[in-house]
Amino acid sequence: MSGREFIPLSIPSIDEETISEVCKVLRSGWLTTGAITERFEQDLADYLGASCVMTTTSGTAGIHLAIVAVGIEPESEIITTPFTFVATANAIVHAGCVPVFADIDPNTLNISPKAIEEKITHKTKAIIPVHYAGVPADIDDVYKIAQTYNLRVIEDCAHAFGASYKNKRIGSFGDVQVFSFHPIKNITTGEGGCVVLRNEQEQDLFARMRFHGINRSIWDRFKKQSGRLDYDVVCPGYKFNMSDIQSAIGIHQLKKVDEMNNRRRALVARYSSAFENWNKIFIPDKALYEYTRSGHLFPVIVNLEKIKLSRDEIIIALKKRNIGSIAYYYPLHIFTYYREKFGYAVNDFPEAENAGAKVLCLPLYPDMTDDQQDFVIDAFRAILEE
Repeated sequence: MSGREFIPLSIPSIDEETISEVCKVLRSGWLTTGAITERFEQDLADYLGASCVMTTTSGTAGIHLAIVAVGIEPESEIITTPFTFVATANAIVHAGCVPVFADIDPNTLNISPKAIEEKITHKTKAIIPVHYAGVPADIDDVYKIAQTYNLRVIEDCAHAFGASYKNKRIGSFGDVQVFSFHPIKNITTGEGGCVVLRNEQEQDLFARMRFHGINRSIWDRFKKQSGRLDYDVVCPGYKFNMSDIQSAIGIHQLKKVDEMNNRRRALVARYSSAFENWNKIFIPDKALYEYTRSGHLFPVIVNLEKIKLSRDEIIIALKKRNIGSIAYYYPLHIFTYYREKFGYAVNDFPEAENAGAKVLCLPLYPDMTDDQQDFVIDAFRAILEE
């Protein structure tokens, strides 16, 4: 066991200004959705270059509600990648729809446009691409397919806050984008997320559905300037609204996101340089299009044919050296629920399964020092060379 302090996979960067803002909200007497959340949503819209951004309790809730808001009927098929966190597919299921998986491009670990087209049926109503590790999927080809078959696109941007595609910021264009503010993400609100919608009717439905189907916001009903407490319930909605406590964190995270993302990208560059031309691993960043990554994760594909350890044994060896790492992800179609409910089986998606057995992510977060990263690099090299 290394005597060095544990280096986690990720840790959020929280400053004293953020803590002070949260304390201010706690002392204000108004903790739930209110003026601070409205301010955060406007700040998000300004940053992303979107006309309307609405916060939620999580990115998962955002995907679920986006499916409902754009009018996708239950029993519809929605195509997505099996190489993502289970939240993506779970949200499809909770919306009453059927997740249809399409295999990934092994060079980027993002969903393959060719595989998407092969999965389209008369029941297909939407595509949910995932921008894995903060590297955008091949959006142009995804939207060409969507246009050809009259499908909606709901981008799972949980990893991609601050990323861009062909000099356009993710969230500033396209159909629907959903972001996550979980503590591991590029900005955090503790838990939370947001959704970008561009159709006014869908925005109105989303706003009602995220708070019990009520046609007026709680802040609008209780703030001093309003004075009217009456409201109507126009649909059976959910409880997916963000609190002002969370938004207070988000406001200050957003102020620093470019600085934090630049540090993430610098760390990615240092890792890439250290492992360049090393035949023990493959770095899946050979995208065939122009992009700027968010630097959310640093995944590597271990060349198991050239070493005597499994991927999981490598993770255990890193932990013994006080280094956090993780398998990111196990393919969704091999999980019990998705096999039993939808009939998926091992070997259905070979590229996703290959990645699921070989990918691990090394520590990456804005406050990580060069010295800490060098320690990780040396330990990782030593483990694989041994």
